[in-house]
Amino acid sequence: MKEYSSKNIRNVALVSHSSAGKTILTEAFLHFTGATTRMGKITDGNTVADFDEEEIRREISLYTSVIPVEYKDVKINFLDTPGYTDFIGEMISAIGVADSAIIVVDAVSGFEVGTEIAWNYCDKFSLPRFLLINKMNRDHADYQKALTSVQDFSESRFIPLQLPWGEKTNFKGVIDLLTMKAYAGDGKNAEDIPAELKNAAETARIALVEAAAEGDDALLEKYLEGVELSTEEIATGLASVILNGTFVPILVAAGGAEIGIARLLYAIKNLLPSPEDAKPIKAQGKSDEEILKVDDTGPLAMYVWKTTADPFVGKQTFFKIFSGVLNADMRIWNQSKETEERMSGLFVPSGKSTTPIKTMHSGDIGVVPKFSDTATGNTLCDKAHPLELPIPEYPNSLYRVSIEPKTQADSTKISPTLTRLCEEDMTLSWHQETSTRQTILQGMGGQHIDVAIRRADTKLQVGLNTARPRVPYHETITKKSEAKHRHKKQSGGSGQFGEVSLRIAPLKEGDFEFKNAIFGGAISSSYMPAIEKGIRNVMKEGVIAGYTVTGISVEVFDGKEHPVDSKPIAFEMAGREAFKKALKNASPVLLEPIMKVTIIVPEENMGDILGDMNTRRARVQGMDNNKGHSTVTANVPLAEMLRYTTDLRSITGGRGVFDMEESHYEVVPTHVTQGIIDAREKELADKKES
Repeated sequence: MKEYSSKNIRNVALVSHSSAGKTILTEAFLHFTGATTRMGKITDGNTVADFDEEEIRREISLYTSVIPVEYKDVKINFLDTPGYTDFIGEMISAIGVADSAIIVVDAVSGFEVGTEIAWNYCDKFSLPRFLLINKMNRDHADYQKALTSVQDFSESRFIPLQLPWGEKTNFKGVIDLLTMKAYAGDGKNAEDIPAELKNAAETARIALVEAAAEGDDALLEKYLEGVELSTEEIATGLASVILNGTFVPILVAAGGAEIGIARLLYAIKNLLPSPEDAKPIKAQGKSDEEILKVDDTGPLAMYVWKTTADPFVGKQTFFKIFSGVLNADMRIWNQSKETEERMSGLFVPSGKSTTPIKTMHSGDIGVVPKFSDTATGNTLCDKAHPLELPIPEYPNSLYRVSIEPKTQADSTKISPTLTRLCEEDMTLSWHQETSTRQTILQGMGGQHIDVAIRRADTKLQVGLNTARPRVPYHETITKKSEAKHRHKKQSGGSGQFGEVSLRIAPLKEGDFEFKNAIFGGAISSSYMPAIEKGIRNVMKEGVIAGYTVTGISVEVFDGKEHPVDSKPIAFEMAGREAFKKALKNASPVLLEPIMKVTIIVPEENMGDILGDMNTRRARVQGMDNNKGHSTVTANVPLAEMLRYTTDLRSITGGRGVFDMEESHYEVVPTHVTQGIIDAREKELADKKES
């Protein structure tokens, strides 16, 4: 593949609901331009974009693929993104490096949940876009119904760039309003517009010319004076209003049948922006912010938007050059990790294939193999001119599972494996939950976690099992108490002796407080660390249901020691047992984590959400309505929210979103406590048996 300058590159994200036809569109583009000899099929598992084993098995896109298409001296880097909600992180990463987007809508299904999410993120990133109504050749395809479904959602100004020539099985091609010609099939040859469509085309053409005139004052003046604008002038004006988001052009196609492909590629080349047209980006320099434009003469700045690991290919690092020029033999500085990486080749990615290239220009997307330390979200630059590029904001991963090794050999690899998975995917995270002694992996949903676990197995050769995570309950006391315990052991030779008297009380602030209140030397101060150690060990284990004890003040006020038999271990045991006795007499209770939850749903789902919240022991804090959406804020126990990701999708048809963060701990209601204790005792009994 030859080198392309910035002005001859288009970075276009294909985004939509799942199964709208994005992957097959890329197949059509490749076949139309001669890059492939035949189109692949999802069901056959032979498409260029969906090459991963899991994608082939599930017959959906799970990862963003880069598909470069060479068309009339322009390279269009198509970013084929997943449409399923669990893999939204892949879509966000792609939108973050794209300069425009094509929102793909199924002509039968119309505007769906995944389309709404994609549209909102394109708004967030201010991406110029096309609306493509695809699969126009399907039974029950309805152009007007599909278009209306989009118009009902968005306040954007839509303008037809094409009209469909027929519909369903009679879909022949497109009526192009820019050239005022009809294009049958793939669109290589132009012909006159059929008589029955002439009036509709002329009416739509007037609206298109008016929209184009808004993009340039000189064009507007000519138009108002009644001067007819040329095709080139209209295209220039349209490119301007598309770039600034004033209008969203509407196009039609049937990707699987290769209908409308030529005119779609023409529109992308001539109307969508090149990287040079993109807004400058703010980068953090050595001391101040720097404004970076896509320019070969600027300082080198590359953003790593995707990394993958494969046992056969090795680590692959995907990047976009936001400034400067990259050569295949350079040394690169990773500003995020403050380490140097050496290039071992420079490649143009196309699905799973790569093509070597010597130089890449500003605005282009490429891949480098075998970088050792670089992860997704890192900035690569020149060491002499350090820069840090901004990372897109990703949604919080709220679906949690507990991770356990399949075998003893896998147990030593859990930490590096989870770290590697999370370095590749910005919506995955993991941590050790100290109070439950579990390893927790968080993702966007059940499918997301399942794919990550399978990836660990097939790509990293580490077997992992998942389980429902335990809620990190705490135990505490509600009143003061005191207790005494004597530890005495004599079994021949040196014995053990230690006696501890202590009192405990609720601690308003902090987790634990230990005081030595002994006067007169009943216990030597040298034994105090041992007593505290014994107490802390009990705090880890708990006394009600085996959860961490917190919010407690301990005061050792008396005791006895033996001149010969007293040892630290004896006072550790005495402190431990005295503390246990005191805890049981201090009216211990369970505390549960309470989450501050914010739920945003369509207005029509508000009643269902409130009803569901009541079943979850929630306390609603506030409600608000804005532009057809309702926001509910509530305090809800974590125990009731562990699978809320799935439940909310079910209630709202996938249109609801929520966020939550830990707020505080509260006492578990009495009627709930016994169930938690019984479940914990059964779990511990099962562990002993195994």
